[in-house]
Amino acid sequence: MSHRPRTRTVLRCGLLLMPLAVSATACGGSASDPLSVKPYDAADQIAANIPDGKQRADPGKPIEVYVKGDGTRITDVTATDAAGRHVRGELSADGRHWRTTAPLAAGARYTVQVSTENADGAPGRKTLVVDTADAGDKLTVKFGPDSGEYGVGQPVTATLSRPVTDPKAQALVESSLKVDSSPRVAGAWHWVDGKTLHFRPKDYWPAHATIAVHSNLDGLKVSGGLYGGAAKPVRLTTGDQVEAITDAAAHTMTVLRNGEAINTIPVTTGKPGFSTRNGVKVVLGKESFVRMKSNSIGIAEGSSDSYDLPVYWATRVTWSGEYLHAAPWSVGSQGAANVSHGCTGMSTANAQWFFNTVHVGDIVKVVNSGGDTMTPFDNGFGDWNMPWKEWRDGSALKGQGTDTTGAAEQQPEAADAARLRPRI
Repeated sequence: MSHRPRTRTVLRCGLLLMPLAVSATACGGSASDPLSVKPYDAADQIAANIPDGKQRADPGKPIEVYVKGDGTRITDVTATDAAGRHVRGELSADGRHWRTTAPLAAGARYTVQVSTENADGAPGRKTLVVDTADAGDKLTVKFGPDSGEYGVGQPVTATLSRPVTDPKAQALVESSLKVDSSPRVAGAWHWVDGKTLHFRPKDYWPAHATIAVHSNLDGLKVSGGLYGGAAKPVRLTTGDQVEAITDAAAHTMTVLRNGEAINTIPVTTGKPGFSTRNGVKVVLGKESFVRMKSNSIGIAEGSSDSYDLPVYWATRVTWSGEYLHAAPWSVGSQGAANVSHGCTGMSTANAQWFFNTVHVGDIVKVVNSGGDTMTPFDNGFGDWNMPWKEWRDGSALKGQGTDTTGAAEQQPEAADAARLRPRI
């Protein structure tokens, strides 16, 4: 139904020769000003596809609002979730129908404020509350590591409860995983496989940083009938930047704190055939005592290379069993030759000092070894051995740009984007 343009008288303030009180009333509005009229209850003029009674709305369907009868149109709609975030919507050109255009969350509550105008130009108002049904099938996320203090090389991990392989679904999941650091740094998520993501900055984390990790995936539709579930946030801090650089050719390990050398230790690394892996590794854990057996790395018992040794002050850097540890049996070779089966050996005193100096997440870098380079993901945290460009190519949001918290940059949704008005 078309409407003829209505003319409103606008009072303009100026130099008026009248009492001050009258002039102030004219400039400030009065009870007769149509813009100050209290909206009437438009409940009888508005209908919506909201279930009656205790039934909840299907989150897979949009919220739709209609005008009943003639002579009324919708002039403005604002839809927000429980956190006050605006939900995008679309209003028809004739002002008779509005619908949400963004996916709804499962198990959520939305407030929809509908403004109307009747044939006489009087404003109306109707507020709707919509509760969506809970998701039956949920995708959950487990962040790692646990909250605590770590070294500057510690990546953040996200493990999904089931594989997600569709590119659009991966992009939605990734954009919902937030990593906020202080100070801010450039970083990105990388999909290791369909269930696992790692996050790292372009360079190591700053010393004494705070890293907050959380998920906004809860309730969001991922694909089909799959919705995101809740995730426990984690809060990490970093200590000093501690980095141990082992030169396998020089048979020495130099330990640096915040860029300054604090100790140089004679060591022995892997002998030919068992050469220590080159590249950057991250401390995974520390064991004051561990029993090391050669059959754990595929060496047959009774062979010339077999061993069964009690080992003290062992700092682990790979899941397959590469440690930096006390090796009193090879003190004569430390600083002179490589005789180990891949671990970095040192005297008991030096191993204890190193054990007490480093923390989980600190950096251990090996150079000039005959071994292969540490792989990024399958044997510990070799994430830093992947070039930054290649790392970013593993993001489902590549090409969208990354901000300093690692997710694709997303501008806050403006209120006007959700408050869509008719074009007549």
